[in-house]
Amino acid sequence: MIRNYSTEDKSKIIALLIQNTPEYFDPAEEQDLSDYLDTKVEDYFVYEEHSKILGAGGINYILGDHEARISWDMVAPETQGKGIGKALLHHRIKHINRQPNIQLISVRTSQLAYKFYEKFGFELVYVEKEYWAKNFDLYQLEMIN
Repeated sequence: MIRNYSTEDKSKIIALLIQNTPEYFDPAEEQDLSDYLDTKVEDYFVYEEHSKILGAGGINYILGDHEARISWDMVAPETQGKGIGKALLHHRIKHINRQPNIQLISVRTSQLAYKFYEKFGFELVYVEKEYWAKNFDLYQLEMIN
């Protein structure tokens, strides 16, 4: 089940990030995620089965640019490759498509995950070395909505 994030989920989302560190996230990103969940969440969703959060991901809006940005995606390591990330991404794209002013969907990720987004039609537009942290490059991808 995919549902809206609630503040009671925060510790479980942080735990999900820690499970994916250091493979997909740098340890320093834990504080960034905590700050995001406290102050920057616009639309954020969790994937839950049997009361256990197995994935999460958000959307932030840059309305002046008519852009929606996919943000803070993560899936429990033991369930990666089983369709949870795909379900969360499709859910968010459908959510974005209901907003007529959004013309562009972007995602900022790393060299470790950008190919996942390419499978769904996102195109790589920008790379910056060691943007997130040492050995974690920024890969920005976009899709016209």
